Amino acid sequence: MFEKISIYTPRQFVPANINLGNWKELNPLFKKLEEQLDTSSTAENLEQVILNWEELSAAIAEEGSKRYIAMTCQTEDKDAEKAYLEFVEKIEPEEKKCNFLLSKKLTKHPQCKDLKNQRYEVFLRDTALQVELFRSENVTLETETSKLGQKYQKIIGGLTVHFEGKEQTLIQMSRHLEGTERNYRQKAWELVANRRLEESEKIDSHIDDLAKLRNQMSENAGFSNYRDYAHKRLGRFDYSPDDCISFQNAIEEEMVPLLRELQDERIQELNINELKPWDTATDPKGRPPLEPFEKVSDLIECSQSIFNQVDGNLSDWFQTMQDLDLLDLANRKGKAPGGYQCSLDESRLPFIFMNSVGVQRDVETLLHEAGHAFHSMASQNEPLHSYRHAPIEFCEVASMAMELLGSEFLEEFYNSEEARRARINHLEGIVFVFPWIATVDAFQHWLYLNPDHSIEDRDKAWSNLIDRFGGNVDWTHYELAKAKLWHKQLHIFLHPFYYVEYGIAQLGALQVWANYKNNKSKALNDYKAALALGGSKPLPELFKRCNIQFDLSRDTVAPMADLLRKELKALKD
Repeated sequence: MFEKISIYTPRQFVPANINLGNWKELNPLFKKLEEQLDTSSTAENLEQVILNWEELSAAIAEEGSKRYIAMTCQTEDKDAEKAYLEFVEKIEPEEKKCNFLLSKKLTKHPQCKDLKNQRYEVFLRDTALQVELFRSENVTLETETSKLGQKYQKIIGGLTVHFEGKEQTLIQMSRHLEGTERNYRQKAWELVANRRLEESEKIDSHIDDLAKLRNQMSENAGFSNYRDYAHKRLGRFDYSPDDCISFQNAIEEEMVPLLRELQDERIQELNINELKPWDTATDPKGRPPLEPFEKVSDLIECSQSIFNQVDGNLSDWFQTMQDLDLLDLANRKGKAPGGYQCSLDESRLPFIFMNSVGVQRDVETLLHEAGHAFHSMASQNEPLHSYRHAPIEFCEVASMAMELLGSEFLEEFYNSEEARRARINHLEGIVFVFPWIATVDAFQHWLYLNPDHSIEDRDKAWSNLIDRFGGNVDWTHYELAKAKLWHKQLHIFLHPFYYVEYGIAQLGALQVWANYKNNKSKALNDYKAALALGGSKPLPELFKRCNIQFDLSRDTVAPMADLLRKELKALKD
C-alpha cells in the first residue's frame, strides 16, 4: 500500500531493518536513549539525544499510522484489524511508559536550562505537561478506550440500508437527502434514522463504558472531572474551559440568529409550514442536487486545477500525493466513516482518506483535508517530529482556510450559476456548523461534569442543547432520533473534547479569507509562512504569523457573522 514512499532523511539512530511492530526490538533503543541522557554533559549532547528520540518517535508513529490507515480503509480485513490492535495493545502502551521516563529525565536534566530557550520553549513545555499528567495506571485504560473506539467505528462503518432496490451505506444515503421530492427525502431520512436507532443501545453502552474509563483516568491524574483533565491533556495553554463556555454563548448570541434567518428563508422558499430534519439539505429552490463529479478521478483532476489557481506550491504538493498513491477517496462498504488526513511522520508525507459519493460536500472535504496535507508538507524540513505537528486549533485553520480559498474557483466543477449556488451552500454550511460545534462541546461539558447521569438524563441534556442551538428545526414525532443524534458524531467517541477547535479555527479561517479578499498574495504568503512553522511556536504566535486574531469572544465572532451575512446577501442578490 505504501510501496512508493521512502524515509525523508536517512536514519541516524534507528536501525534500518528494525521491526517497528516488535517491542523486543524497540525497547533497547529506549534504554539507549536513557543512557545517553544520563551521560550527556553539555547542551549540545542533550540536543542530539532529543533528535535521536524524535527520530525514533517518528518511526514508531509512522508504523502506527500505516496500520490505522490499512484498518480504516477496509474494516472487514481481519489481518489489518489484528495488526492495528496489536500495535495499540503491545506497542503504544510501552512507548508511552518509556516516553514518560525519558520526559521525566529530560525535565530534570541539569543541562536542560542551557538549551536554546526560544527553539525548545514549546518542546520543553509540552514535555513537562506529559510528565505532570502521566500515570502508569492510565496506559491500560487508554488502550481500552482505543479498542472501544475501534468497535464504534466498526459498528458505524458496517451500517447499510436497502433503498431503491439496493444496499447503500449511510454515507451514500446522504445524497438522497438533497432530493427535491419531500416525501422521498422523508423516506430516506427515516430509513437512516431508524437504522441508527437499531444500534442505539450498543452505542449508548459504548459511551457509558468510555465515560467510565475516562472518569477513572482523570481521577488517577488528580482531577475532579474528566473535562478539566482533557482540557489540560489537549495542551490548551492559551484558553480555559470557561473561555469555551464564553465561546458557546457568543455563538448563541451571534451565529444562532443568523442560522434562524437562513432557516426562515428556507421555510419560505420551500413553501412549507415547518422545517423538518429532512428539509435542511435540499436545495430550497427545488433544483436537483449539485453533481460536481461522477468519478473520483474527476474529483482529483478538478481539485488539482483549483490548487494550481490558488498557489503553485499547493498544486505541486497535491500532485506529489497523487504520484505516491497517498489518496483513498471513494466510499465503499466496509470502509470506516468520515474523512481524515494522516501524517506518515518518518516519510514526512500526508495521506488523505475520505468517502466521496459525488456530492458538493466531497469537494469541500477534499479541499479541507488537502489543507491539512499542505500543512504537513510545508513543515517537512522541521527536524523535530513534535514540531511537525501544530496545535489542533491551528491545524484546522490550515484546512478550513483552504476550503474558503478553493471555493473561489469552483467553476472547475460547475458552470457559473452552479458555482454560485455551491458557494452559498458552503457559506451557509459554515453558519450551520458553528451552532453544531457549540452543541457538541456543551454536551461534552455536561457529559463529564455529571458522571452519575442516566441514559434518560443524557437524552434530555442533548435535546435541550438542540433546542438552544438548533434553530427552527421541528422534531415533532421524532424526539428519540433527536435525542440520539449525537451518536453520529465520532469525535465524542474517539477524540473527546476535540471539537471546539473546529470553531476556533473556523474563526481564524474566515479571517484568512477576509485577508485574501483584500490582498491575495500577502494573505497566501502569510498562510504558507504560518504553516511552515508547524508547531514550533505557541498558538497565539501561529495565529499572529498568519495575520489573524486568536480570540474566542463575541468581539471576534460578531464581525465574522457579519462577514458571512454580507457575503451571502451579495451571492443571493
